[in-house]
Amino acid sequence: MYTYEVNLKWMVNRKGVLSSPSLPQKIEVATPPDFPKGMEGVWTPEHLLTASVNSCLMTTFLAIAENSKLDFISFESNAACNIAIIEGKHTLTEIILKPKVTIPHTQKQERAIHILEMSKRECLISNAIKATILLEPEIIVEKVLA
Repeated sequence: MYTYEVNLKWMVNRKGVLSSPSLPQKIEVATPPDFPKGMEGVWTPEHLLTASVNSCLMTTFLAIAENSKLDFISFESNAACNIAIIEGKHTLTEIILKPKVTIPHTQKQERAIHILEMSKRECLISNAIKATILLEPEIIVEKVLA
């Protein structure tokens, strides 16, 4: 069993500070500016949720790629969450993950995509969310220069 502790302290208006006894940095969090009394320039619960799914994809990919002996040169990913009003409630409808993986010419694009798809399926955070998680991978094959 694993436990991850996060503490939150309200500061002012619609802003608080997240901390963890196991981490050195604190993160300000606030209501998004899209909502009444929301704040610009501060991480929101929506950002943090999207970041959790995106970073879980990466860490899961890193583990599966290593275990599968997939050589890759770089990994980066963009993620966005969409929220709609459904039956009068703000509802997260989908999270779109757009990972971009650069592989050497010795690797196959299909294999890298398969490992990304496995990573999405195995991600603990994605599996805990009822919203749709879409994967739109981009694989770049690095050519060898003669």
